[in-house]
Order: sequence, then C-alpha cells, then structure tokens
Amino acid sequence: RGFGTHVTGGSTPVALRQSAMSESNSFRLLNLIKPGLRILPEVVTPEYRVPFKEKICWTAISLFIFLVCCQIPVYGVVTSKSADPFYWMRVMLASNRGTLMELGISPIITSGWVMQLLAGSRVIDVDHSLKEDQRLFYGAQKLLGLLITVGEAFAYVMSGMYGDPRALGLGMCLLIMAQLFFAGLIAILLDELLQKGYGLGSGISLFIATNICETIVWKALSPTTINTGKGTEFEGAIVSFFHLLISKPDPVSALREAFYRQTAPNLTNLLATLFVFFIVIYFQGFQVNLPCKFHKIRGHRGIYPVRLFYTSNISIIMQTALVSNLYFFSQLLYQRFKSNMLV
Repeated sequence: RGFGTHVTGGSTPVALRQSAMSESNSFRLLNLIKPGLRILPEVVTPEYRVPFKEKICWTAISLFIFLVCCQIPVYGVVTSKSADPFYWMRVMLASNRGTLMELGISPIITSGWVMQLLAGSRVIDVDHSLKEDQRLFYGAQKLLGLLITVGEAFAYVMSGMYGDPRALGLGMCLLIMAQLFFAGLIAILLDELLQKGYGLGSGISLFIATNICETIVWKALSPTTINTGKGTEFEGAIVSFFHLLISKPDPVSALREAFYRQTAPNLTNLLATLFVFFIVIYFQGFQVNLPCKFHKIRGHRGIYPVRLFYTSNISIIMQTALVSNLYFFSQLLYQRFKSNMLV
C-alpha cells in the first residue's frame, strides 16, 4: 500500500503511458527545431508588468529604428529608373524601395501565415496552453521568417531588381543579400519586442500605420517641386492648393487644377482618403451578438459579439504578401528559363 501508485479518475498506468507517448509523437516536428532555437536571437519575456510610459518609450524606439532603416539605401545597388512593380503594395508591406526595408514585413506575414496553416491543418500539433509548445511554435515561426528573408533577398538580387547580377558580381550580390537579411532580422526582432509586452500593439500594425500616415502626410504637405510640363508645381496637395490660388489670376481654374490635376496628388485624393477613413471608423463599431449556450452550466446563456470588420485588414495583407512572393519567384524563374513556354 505504501509503494503503490494512486491513479484518480479511472485512469490506469498503461493509459497514462499511451497518452504520454501520443503527446511525444505529436510534438515530434516541433522538437526538431530545438537545436536551432539555441542560436536564434530572442527577446526575453518581461518578468514584471511593463509601465505605460516604458511601453511608449519602447514603441517610439522601435518606430525610430524602423524609420531609419526606411531611409538608409542599400549599398551596391545600380540605380534603376524603371517603374516599381510593387508601388501599390508597399504601403501594406511597410517597405521602401531601394532601402534596407525593401522586404518590409513580408517575411513576418508569410511565416506566420504558413505556420498557422500547418497548425490549423494538423500537420504540426501544438497546444498553445503549454509554454514549451508556445516557445517552440514561435521559434519555428521566427526561423521560417529568417529563411523566407534569405529566399526573398536571393529572389530580389537574381531577378535583376538591383541590376544585372553578372555585372554586380558575386561579392556585391552577397553583400546586398546580407544587408536585406540583417534588416529583415531587425524587423522580426522589433515585432517580437512589441508582441511580448514591451510596446503597444504589434510591430506589423505599427509599421503599416506609420507607412500609411507617412505617405498621406507627404502627399498632402510635401514642399518639393515637380515639373509637369505646365510649369513648376508643388507635390503636396494642400501646398499646391494655396500656391495655385496665389499664382493664378483665375480662382476657378486654380480650384479646378487643385482638385482634379492628374500629374500629382490633388485635393480629391485627400478628401476621398479622409472619407474612407471615417467610414471605416463608423463601421468598426458595428457588431452582431450571437446567443450562446453553455453545456457545462445548464440554463446559463451568454452573448458572443462578432464585429463587422472581424478580420480587419488581415486578408488584404495576406493577399499582398502572397502576390509579392509569387511575383518574385516568377521573375526568378523567368530569368533562368526564358525560353520555357510554361514559365
């Protein structure tokens, strides 16, 4: 009696061993990345409740690092005057052409998307209630993000985005890839820093919002001048509005030019952006209340609210990342197999 094993709930030692073996088999794929986690840089989870002022400080530091990387050009790039194929996608990818943040948040989104698909389809079994499983899952996501960063940097270089790879040479191609890789690593670590509670929100939302706000403010208040064939004009819509009112004798033609000019941002673009902004804020408050019943607590009913914009902009972000990845690898295949009809 003193040395016997006491099992509660009707379980037997054989059943417990079988459940432990099944759990160890289900986690086999995640256990494969344990050696790689030792060399991956990691942001330590705070052991205390981070004060609000400290969160603002870390968020500002992360944002400053991101903006600095968006302004530092990639060394060794051959200047190209061709059109940017990702001009309309860069806002959602938080990327800036020709800079260290060329890849933006594309590796983070793609790795998270792939890991969620693998976990949802039961290819890898993960129990998010266990801290060890959480650590392995997010470690695998980070490792996959770094691999995707290397792949996208390779695709950028080999597709000719920075010039002919043969003209650049092997050393310069490797240097460009290294710059993009370390910039992608910085973006991943900044997102992890904010996700673990040091900052406000997530890095993905912060970087996208910053990129959008920067674009709107610049197109509205830019003091730079451009030559459109009709004379020198200001790029910013608001600055150009006052300049046209002062410089043109006819106020009607000045207003028409300020609202409908085609060669630069105009006031119609700005007003349409503000209109969409307020419409989204208005519909953000809409929700549907679903009645719920609890099987464990009989007779108890509850309400589960579902917002109208439940998925927010996740679908747009994922579609943008998917299209950009497909484009890069299609360009890479085209450079290698130009004569192939399927490519």
